[in-house]
Amino acid sequence: MGMNVGGGGSSAEPEVMMDINTTPLIDVMLVLLVMLIITIPIQLHAVNLNLPVGTPPPSDVKPEVVKIDVDARSVVYWQGLPVTSGAELEQKMRDTAALATPPEVHLRPDRQARYEVVANILAATRRTGLTKIGVIGSEQFIE
Repeated sequence: MGMNVGGGGSSAEPEVMMDINTTPLIDVMLVLLVMLIITIPIQLHAVNLNLPVGTPPPSDVKPEVVKIDVDARSVVYWQGLPVTSGAELEQKMRDTAALATPPEVHLRPDRQARYEVVANILAATRRTGLTKIGVIGSEQFIE
């Protein structure tokens, strides 16, 4: 609230003029209004999903499984056959990923296999587009 006292150096009684400064009140109301506008959509935010009810029918087709094994000497095997180079392994992965229904890849490294070899295989599966990958730990798997 502001008060304006008339100026002047006269000896007569000065005239008192009172004005209410409404600018701060308007500013506060605008801030509250903006906060209300921002927070209402957050409180009312909901996503309506129409989910299917019941259990889906079982799939008649069993997925094909490709087994990639890594032995203790870090030798890589594709379906039980040794792979000589990383390029050959990637080519096999590309050919497999190009199938109509890409198979599941089961990677089974030995505990003593080098980490670098296993990491390169995982990176190659990602590059070639194979998405269903499972890493299975085992002691021995190649006979």
